[in-house]
Order: sequence, then C-alpha cells, then structure tokens
Amino acid sequence: MANKTIRVATDVGGTFTDLVCFETDLATGESRIVTAKSDTTPPNFEQGVLNVLDKGGVDPATVDFLAHGTTVVINALTERKGVKVGLITTEGFRDTLEIARGNRPDFFNLHYEKPKPFVPRYLRRELPGRVSYKGEVLKPLDLSGLPAILDDFRKEGVEAIAICFLHSYANTSHEQAALAEVEKLWPGVSVVSSHQITREWREYERTNTAVLSAYVQPTAQRYLSRLAGGLKEKGFKGSPYIMQSNCGVDSLESVSRIPITMVESGPASGFWGAAELGKLIGEPNVLALDIGGTTAKCSLVENGEVKIKTDYWIERDRTSAGYPIMVPVVDLVEIGNGGGSIAWVDDFGKLHVGPQSAGAMPGPAAYGRGGDKATTTDANLWLGRINRDYFCGGEIDADMEAAGKAIKAVGEKLGVDADEAARGIIRIANNNMVNALKLVSLNRGHDPREFTLVAFGGGGAMHGVALAAELGVRKVVVPAGASVFSAWGMMMSDLRRDYFVTRLADLRKGAAAGIEAVFAESEERARAQFAAEGVDPAKIRFLRYGKFRYQNQEHTTEVLIAAGAVTDERLAEIEASFHDTYEREYTYRLHAPVEMVGIHLVASAEVGKLTMKKREATGAKAEIALKGHRDVDYALEGVRKAAIYDGTKLEPGMTFTGPAIVEDPGTTVVVHPGNRAEVDGYGNIHIHLSA
Repeated sequence: MANKTIRVATDVGGTFTDLVCFETDLATGESRIVTAKSDTTPPNFEQGVLNVLDKGGVDPATVDFLAHGTTVVINALTERKGVKVGLITTEGFRDTLEIARGNRPDFFNLHYEKPKPFVPRYLRRELPGRVSYKGEVLKPLDLSGLPAILDDFRKEGVEAIAICFLHSYANTSHEQAALAEVEKLWPGVSVVSSHQITREWREYERTNTAVLSAYVQPTAQRYLSRLAGGLKEKGFKGSPYIMQSNCGVDSLESVSRIPITMVESGPASGFWGAAELGKLIGEPNVLALDIGGTTAKCSLVENGEVKIKTDYWIERDRTSAGYPIMVPVVDLVEIGNGGGSIAWVDDFGKLHVGPQSAGAMPGPAAYGRGGDKATTTDANLWLGRINRDYFCGGEIDADMEAAGKAIKAVGEKLGVDADEAARGIIRIANNNMVNALKLVSLNRGHDPREFTLVAFGGGGAMHGVALAAELGVRKVVVPAGASVFSAWGMMMSDLRRDYFVTRLADLRKGAAAGIEAVFAESEERARAQFAAEGVDPAKIRFLRYGKFRYQNQEHTTEVLIAAGAVTDERLAEIEASFHDTYEREYTYRLHAPVEMVGIHLVASAEVGKLTMKKREATGAKAEIALKGHRDVDYALEGVRKAAIYDGTKLEPGMTFTGPAIVEDPGTTVVVHPGNRAEVDGYGNIHIHLSA
C-alpha cells in the first residue's frame, strides 16, 4: 500500500456511528471515498466503531491514519454512569461545590434547588495550606492528614480522586505535591488535579471541572483502552487520534490522562469541518448546522475561525443552573431536536417537538421496531420529503402504517388530520432550530444574512433551506457526505492544545513585558509537551489570544493578538481591537480603562491532514441523475410535484431548480420551489435561495 494513503475517521453519535474513509493515490492525488453508518451500541460503544469499519469494508491493517470522536464522556455525565469521586481541597473550602454560584436561572422560584454536586459532602476533604491570588505561599501545605483521608476513601469505595486548591492557577506547587503523594500512597488510583486541566481562575468552576474529569476518567480510560485493543486485534498498527472539544485531535495517551477534553468531541469535528469547507469553497463566514438523530447543534464561523470558549455548562436550562466544565469547547448551541425527536401535545393543546428522542432503539415509528411515538423523521416520511421506498438508503422498509398511526394520534389531540399534524411537526421543529441559529448569530451581534448556511448531519439537508429562508440567508451548502460530515471534519483537524492562564494586567506602559512572558512560558510548555510525543518542532504553530475587559467588569471578551512579540508600542493597537470586538458583540463601547485578565494560547501541529482534489465539470446535464417525480409537501409552500434526483449520480457543474429532492444513501436534500441548485468540484450542493 506504499502508493496509497488510507485515512479513516469514525464518530459515535447518540443514534448512529459514522465512518468516512479516504483512499488517496499518492501519484495522481485521486481519492476514493467510502462512507458508512451503523447503529451506536451502548454501553459498548467501541463495538459500534468496529461494526462500521466492517460495514464500510475497511481493513484496519491497511489504515495509515485514524481519528475518532465519541459521546462516551457526555453520556457518562448526563446518565450519571461515572465512578465514585473523592475531592481534596484547601482547608475551609470543601463546600465550594455546594455554594456554587448565586445567579440562578429560575430567579423567582421560591422552591428552587441547586443542582446536586457530583461529590457528596462526606467525600469532600480538606488539607491545610494556602496560596494567594498572586501565587505567594501564605501557609505551607500540610500533607500529614492525607494517609487517613485516602484510607477513608478506600473504605467508601472511591475510584477516582480530584484535587483542587485555592489559587492553584497562580501557583501549582501545592497541587503537584498532593498529586505526587496520592500516587505514591495509592498506586493505580485515578487522580487528577485542576492545574492539569486549566490555569484559569474561578474557584467553583475549576473545582467542578476537576471533579467531573475524575468522575469520567476510569470510564473513558476503559473505553479508549478497549477501542485501541479492538483496533489492534483487527490489525491496526498505529495509535488512533482522539477528537477533542476544541476542534483539534490529540493522542490517545494524552486524552486518556484528561478525558474531559472530549466532552463535545463529535460536534466540534463537524464545526471544524464546516470552517475548513468554507475556506475550500471561498465562504469564510459560515453558519454551521448539524442535525442528527437526537439533537441539532449550531455554531458560527467568522473569517474561517471557529470560536472556542471555556464558559461551558452541561444540563443548563431555564430551571437548572447546570454544571460548569472549564475546558476549551467550541462555542455552540445544542437543542434536543433531531430526526428522532418525539412530537407531543401538552395539557393545554400545544404541540412540541423534542427534547425527548426515540433514539436508535426503538427509533421512529417508521423503523418498525416497536416505536409508537411520532417523530420528525416520521413527519418527513409522511409528507413525501423522504422516499418511503428508499428509507435509510434502502436498508430499512419504512413502516408507514406505524408512522401514520403515530402521527394521527398527535393530530387527534390537536383536532386536525394526519397531514396537518405532520406539517405542524416540521414547522415546530424548524422554529426550534431557527431560534438556536439566532442564539449564535443575532444574539452575538452578527447578521445571518452575511453568512452561508452549511447544513450537515442526517437531517441538516432536509431542513436547511427552510431555516435559511427564515433567517434571510441567501445560500445553503450541503457538503458531500453530509450525513457523516463530522467524521470528515476529523480528518481536516490538526493536533491541537489550548492553554489558558489567568494573569491580571492593566494595558499601560510597562505591562507588555509581563504579558509577553506569560505567552512565552506557555509556548515553551507546549513545545515541551509536543516534543515528548515526537512532534516535529518545525510543524508547531501558535495563535495568541488575550482575554480583556473594562475595569471592574466581571467577564471578559477574547481578542486575537496579531503575530509578533507584545511590546508597549503595541498595547494601543491591542486595546483598539478590544474596543471594536466589544462593540460588535454588545453594540456599545466605554471610555474606561481596559485590563487583561488572562491569555489563551492555541498550539497546533499538522498530523497528515486530508487534502481535497477538485474535479472539473464534464458538461453532463442533471437529467442523467433524474429518478422521476413525486408529490412533496413543503409545509409552507404546499404540495408540489418535485423532481427526484439520485445524489450518487450528481456530477460537478450540474444545475437544477426546485421543487426538487436529492436522495443520497445517508440523507435527503430538500430543495424548495424557486431555488437553484448547483454541484461544485468537490461534490457539494450549493442551493441559492430565491429572493
């Protein structure tokens, strides 16, 4: 196989496990693409990965590069399937988890209860010792009580330990000493300290992050070990790269130490893929929309850059404050609205879609596996948007009787027939997703009309045009292999690590040296970590961001700092960038002093990123891909006779107009009346919306 390179990516979703395989001829640059989907297999998720490799006909022994994204961490957290954790913290601070934050979402609810900490109070222990916010040791660390604490933990069945000391972001020495002593006294126990994850301030958030990392660590490590073992048994000679929440991949060994970094690995890869695709087709400003079987996720890409933040919370909603996780995560909005989302009517006769999902088992009613609840997929089938004779690429015989019965049950509660009920389900689902897209665009100071919507996932192409029309977006791009696009995004990712360090500094003469020193220290740390893993130093690249705020504000705004050393002469330029960024996001600026709160360093290195070769148009007409015509209910535009195209036969340069449907084994593209569609040299479908 010396004349070929085979790159594979697998992505474990809530419903399906996806595969993308690129076999590239090194001499010609031509690629053969294989995609496949199989059912996700909880709790043994690694089996789904092995199954989809078999289904795609991919021999792991021939694979040169393998990237993997998984939901194992987020599932363990949301389903409470982690391990018993013990917390060791600074004397007087065992209740930080209990106190949490006072800004509760349901402010006027007198019966409001804070989310229950993942570590009960009797497993939260203290050690004497104190560090100031400047990193000064005010009181030496006393480890004499540690053996007794660990003995108690053993008796209570603790399987993992989290360590978080006050102000350890400024001075890590106490945490390092405690970590070393725990490993000495209890060899083999899972243990993590907060400074290994982040060097940012905010005591509650940092403590909770360390706890949740410890909570999932044994589970994630077992999973990654089983995955590596299963691949090795199949003949894979390398080590897989694991997708992280920051849109980069990392080595399996590194992720195993801090698995919390892959809490949102699946969505991150899709949004990174959307950014890379945007650069490829000359669309650097992108609204990325991923609609899967369980959820819909969206993010905004500006100038080709995916936004990364550490203000990430799980289970946060209108009534719950949720739990913070202070790791770099792509800036996204996620809602429970996917193909498997269940339609239901409340006690007041109001129709809802989601967040409950039918999942893979039993799945939508049309799957014929015993599901009796109407879902978005059932509605799309009923309205003719999905071909009932080509359901799931022809792999499943659509049970239209069960789908019809489920939809009619919804209609009866609303007092309408099945057709109107199905239209209502689609419109409600679309409305939910439009609101999510507004949260990442309009609510953050961006006009969606200035962006291109990239719609992917199994359901993205079905709903993308309707959502774009609502937002005033002029073009929708459906990527080639849209149903497995997140897996494709992994192969476009670099080896990446994000370093956050809190360091307060006023932007005035003399401050630049200290700021530059923090960046330089972090860059040296990154080089050392990459060198330990054999990464070529010449391939390492850095991006510098500063976290700034107006003096006396609580939170910060992140600003990209142009390449080059930070000097006193550049401080005015950096401050001006902050003012501009702040005004765009919040619509105003202040004449007030600006201070830096910390730095964000992105360190990346290329690890064999996939390169795409553009195909030239052959001049063939779209008619050769035409399968026929059928009635399709477009919900708002009524029933139209739509042209049906075989997606596997579309070629670069082909154009057609709506109403039309493109049927692909993994997804269905709904082109609304009056829209013009064209296929580019990479196989992506560009849908231009009518004015």
